[in-house]
Amino acid sequence: MGDPFVGSEAVANGELRKSTLRTRYTRVFRDVYVSPGTELTPLVRAKAGWLWSRRRGIVAGNAAAAVHGAKWVDLEAPLEMIHSNRNRLAGLHVRTEEIQDDEVIWVDGIPVTSLARTALDIGSWYARDDAVAALDALAHATDLKAADVELLVQRYARRRGIQRARTALDLMDSGGQSPRETWLRLILIDGGLPRPQTQIPVYDGPGDPFAYLDMGWEDIKVAAEYDGEEHRASSWRYNFDLRRAERIQRRGWINVRVAAGERRADILRRVKAARAVRMSR
Repeated sequence: MGDPFVGSEAVANGELRKSTLRTRYTRVFRDVYVSPGTELTPLVRAKAGWLWSRRRGIVAGNAAAAVHGAKWVDLEAPLEMIHSNRNRLAGLHVRTEEIQDDEVIWVDGIPVTSLARTALDIGSWYARDDAVAALDALAHATDLKAADVELLVQRYARRRGIQRARTALDLMDSGGQSPRETWLRLILIDGGLPRPQTQIPVYDGPGDPFAYLDMGWEDIKVAAEYDGEEHRASSWRYNFDLRRAERIQRRGWINVRVAAGERRADILRRVKAARAVRMSR
């Protein structure tokens, strides 16, 4: 049994004994099991949650985003479902929400909120920064656009959290390639700077770009990039980044590198100073 299965059903059908079920299989949720060593991928967890709901729930929120292919989803977080059973259960977060048939798709035999409905739920349920990071990841993995969600925004105009969803959807950017990049972009926007472009190509000459800048303003050639720890994890990567930085500088860019743990005020000061240098010319 590679997929999740309902333990009581397997016992009733004579496929397993209760003792075998308890000792040889891994329980995911109450009465739902997988074979030992099964990787709990987003889809496996989603199937397990659906089986727990007696095949009535709909996978939603970040869990649905992960099924749609979004990265950077915390697989240790509770699986979210739209379902009528609000009993608390470890590893599950059940929400009672109105949902219509055209907002549900079937993925590998289980119901999952559509891309648009997933985006609406994320925007409505989560705090702004978390919602924008999740929406960036969803848009990056799919062809989702804010306009695709507008019909549902109108349909649920009185829904709780709808204004928060409008804000998050307006800030969504498919160019965000990590939660920390989203974090940096929001700092710049909240600091009063013009909304930056994302994934800006940089060329040495004809042909393909040699680099893509996380975000910035191409008209004045000022960029900002989040410098994660992986950039210093090896001498090869460190040297590669140095050569990349030199080439970017030769093309006339001021590239502000932001380190983990740097204060928001310091980030804004550095980026605003770089913009001031260019705007004064």
